Amino acid sequence: MKYNEISHYSHPKHNLKIDLTEVPFKCDGCKEIGIGSCYKCNLCDYDLHMHCAIPTPVIYHPFYPKCTFVFVSKPPGNVPRYCNACERGVSGFSYHCNSCGFDLHPCCAKLPTALDDGDIKMYLYRKVSASCDRCGRKGRSWSYRSSDKKYNLHVACVKDMLIESWQDLYYGRGLSRSSSTSTTARGRTRMPEVPGLKGALLQTHSHRYTTSKSKGSKVQKCCEMAGMTLQFVISAVLGDPTTLIAGVIGSLMSR
Repeated sequence: MKYNEISHYSHPKHNLKIDLTEVPFKCDGCKEIGIGSCYKCNLCDYDLHMHCAIPTPVIYHPFYPKCTFVFVSKPPGNVPRYCNACERGVSGFSYHCNSCGFDLHPCCAKLPTALDDGDIKMYLYRKVSASCDRCGRKGRSWSYRSSDKKYNLHVACVKDMLIESWQDLYYGRGLSRSSSTSTTARGRTRMPEVPGLKGALLQTHSHRYTTSKSKGSKVQKCCEMAGMTLQFVISAVLGDPTTLIAGVIGSLMSR
C-alpha cells in the first residue's frame, strides 16, 4: 500500500510526500543510492527509499531460512557491519538477524528474485560458481545470473559501478557540495545527473582485461549486457525495479 504523504520518525519536522525522481539521490535512511519512487521532504532535501520509508517490521529471506530479520534504524553494536547481499557497509536503516548476526540493506533485502525484460531472464542467487562479467571473480556477493547462464553480475559489482559513476553523491574525492549540486527551477538543490553508466562499465572491463586473452569476449559481453537487461538489474539494485525506471537508467547509460 502506498500513501501520498506520511509522517516519519526519522524526520519529525515535516511530512514526506511520495515522489518520482529521475535524478539519483542518497537515501537519508540507509545511506545508499536511490532513484525513482521515494518519499521526499522538499523543504529539507530529505529522501527515503520506499523500502526505508514504509518498511516491513520483520522479514524472512529464502537465502537464510533460519534467520529472522528485524528492521532497525541503526546497526547494532559498536563494530563495523556489512550487508550480506552487496558487501557494502551498513551505516543506517537495515535488517538485522540477532541469532546469526547477518545484515541486509532494505533495498537488498527486497531485491526481486527474478527479472524479465521480455528477452533475457535474470535470477538472483546467493552464490554462483561462474565468474562475474564485471570483476571476473567468482563468489563474492549475491548475483544476478541469466537463465541461459550466459551473463552473471554480482550485486556488489553493480553498486561499485554506480559509486564509480556517481561519486558526486558521496563527495569522496575532493568534491564540495557547492561544486557537485545544482538548483532546480523551484529553488531546490539536487544532485547532478548520472554521467554515462555504460561508459563506466566498459571502461572498467577494458582496464581489468587489458592483458587478458579474453578481453574481446568480456567487453563484448558487457556491450550485450548494457541493454534492457542491465537496466533492470541496476534499477532493482537502486530500489525501484520498474519498466519506467529501467528506461530512465537506459537513457542515462547512453550519455
